[in-house]
Amino acid sequence: MNYIDDITDNKASPKVLVAGGAGFIGSHLCDRLVKEGYKVLCMDNLYTGRMENIHHLLENSNFSFVNHDVTMPMFYDNVSVIFNLACPASPVHYQKDAIYTTKTAVLGTLNLLEVAKTNHCQILQASTSEVYGDPLVHPQTEGYYGNVNPVGIRSCYDEGKRCAESLCLDYHRQYGVNVKVIRIFNTYGPRMAKNDGRVVSNFITQALSGKDITIYGDGTQTRSFQYIDDLIEAMMRVVKADNSFTGPVNIGNPNEITVGELAKLIVSLTNSNSHIVSMPLPQNDPRCRRPDISLATSLLSGWKPQVNLEEGVRRTIEYFRKECL
Repeated sequence: MNYIDDITDNKASPKVLVAGGAGFIGSHLCDRLVKEGYKVLCMDNLYTGRMENIHHLLENSNFSFVNHDVTMPMFYDNVSVIFNLACPASPVHYQKDAIYTTKTAVLGTLNLLEVAKTNHCQILQASTSEVYGDPLVHPQTEGYYGNVNPVGIRSCYDEGKRCAESLCLDYHRQYGVNVKVIRIFNTYGPRMAKNDGRVVSNFITQALSGKDITIYGDGTQTRSFQYIDDLIEAMMRVVKADNSFTGPVNIGNPNEITVGELAKLIVSLTNSNSHIVSMPLPQNDPRCRRPDISLATSLLSGWKPQVNLEEGVRRTIEYFRKECL
């Protein structure tokens, strides 16, 4: 039986610890866990997370929040499952303080692995498609080692996450810690921060405000966008999967689109008069990104993304209309 299955069966329910739980992805995960009756301890230092994302949960008896930085030592007992989402995930934020980003990815993961070791519990490590760098293999499979610049401006995040994966598997091999590593590809949806520099939120906020839509490069670089609900469903299935599986496993949407096509779609869906303009391509920005999700589909009882790009973008546009403009 998986640890997460024990929670609703125990009157003195163990806690599910969500590190980075006030962030974009983390807050949606907290929603899902609380909805299913789990007791959730949301830990976040609000470096990029926002209390607005979890405000609606604060009165729920199954939800609690602690302001803590994962780079600092911690002790929690009676923990059943740990989700590690604690790391700045967009270039604007992770390049703001590159050393802190590396510390969060490496020391934060190390500290949470110690909590998992002490509690004899499972930990799900939220890694990233950035471990593949600017890939020379397309689409990317879990067996591809990547093409990463170890000394570039993105290295704090790319290499930090690669090191975190290494730590997880070493804790599994040396101490028997139950680890599962997922590699999250581009994900979007409500609660994205409007100033996080990600392409979907950038384009939507620019279109809604009538500003020029800025494309970096010529717009022919490709991405594959996954709606937040599909990611959360996959994460829930991963922690319930057989404990012999450690990963890594790609979680994303394999439908590929150019950045230029995405910009045109958002202009159309927002009925915007914005013009599309080009800016220089940032250093080491990937030219293509598309997951091979064969392993995830096989492992997770046929899981595959359900929300198509147009529908997901419509939902995200409505969020930004109501909340951020």
